Amino acid sequence: MSSSEGNYLHIVMPDQISLGRRNFGRFIIWGSAIFLILTVLLQSLDQTNFLTFGFENWRPTLYSYLLWAFCLCLGQVILYGEQGKRRLFILPAVLFVVSVVIFPLIFALGIAFSSWNLSSPDGRQFNGLANVYQMWADPFYWNALKNMIYYTLAILVEYVIAFGLALLLNTQIKARKFFRVAFLMPLMLSPVAVSWMIGKSMLEARFGPISRLARELGWENPSFFGSHEMARSVIMMMDAWTFIPLMMIMILAGLQAIPKEMHEAADVDGAPPWKKFWEITFPLMLPVSITAILIRIIFKLKLADIIINVTSGGPGGATDSVTSFIFREYRDRSNVGYGTFLAIFYLIIIVILMTILIKIADKWMKPRY
Repeated sequence: MSSSEGNYLHIVMPDQISLGRRNFGRFIIWGSAIFLILTVLLQSLDQTNFLTFGFENWRPTLYSYLLWAFCLCLGQVILYGEQGKRRLFILPAVLFVVSVVIFPLIFALGIAFSSWNLSSPDGRQFNGLANVYQMWADPFYWNALKNMIYYTLAILVEYVIAFGLALLLNTQIKARKFFRVAFLMPLMLSPVAVSWMIGKSMLEARFGPISRLARELGWENPSFFGSHEMARSVIMMMDAWTFIPLMMIMILAGLQAIPKEMHEAADVDGAPPWKKFWEITFPLMLPVSITAILIRIIFKLKLADIIINVTSGGPGGATDSVTSFIFREYRDRSNVGYGTFLAIFYLIIIVILMTILIKIADKWMKPRY
């Protein structure tokens, strides 16, 4: 017997699987799926008080899901043989993502259309579209969304600064390695540490060193968080100081990947520096730049920690981001139902916005002939 024939003894192909084995595989998959669906249905009816089965928590659904996941993996091997074994390389990861992303999202949707205040003895009660009407009439939430427009537009300024620093660090300056490490230091700090170090200490109105310097320069009552515009600008600067290094290091990596021969050829042709930048460097850096901006937008859309620690959204909601507002809705008002609905609505906005931006970026990054 040849070695190739011997290998087939360890491989079960789909056409070699008996009908009884196929039926057994389908039985365990669909039987466990039906059991999971019935468990979820019964627990949902129990949670909404339509019927009472005495479930204390959602553990039966969890155990049913684990049983279905095991039966699904086993059924793939029984039904498809060797191909089923190959599917086991990715199927557990897919099931894990479903368990930690899809299920919590479905559960959050149930909470979003309910009235659930942790300080109320009534517990969670279904309230239909009441949270939608409350959000529509909530000026503070719409103010937070408006602030996010300002925060997101500030990324353009951050990009210009990051590009300038990357160009500087890409030249042959003295102590270049030192400056590269020094400019990366803010990225190594936690935003919470930055908020306390700068916002709560250095910018403190009475004893902060920057406030004392402002008094020496003639500012009688320095208050960096007293007015709406000043407070919002300071939050933008602290957040920019933290994340500009991220964009800078990505752009710097892109600059170093540009072939030197292109700039040398432009030098031979006598092109001035500004023309080399606009016709060689910037077009070649466009894919890296768009990627850096998109990643920065993702980080900006979840801006919260600096705001929560420094201003708590004040003065008068001037510095609130959507994330910080939702956090305070949970923490200060214990309003889980309304806060969850605001989070779901914000998630929908983010998905739509990022989908549009990625489509636009894809058109920009395609080569033009």
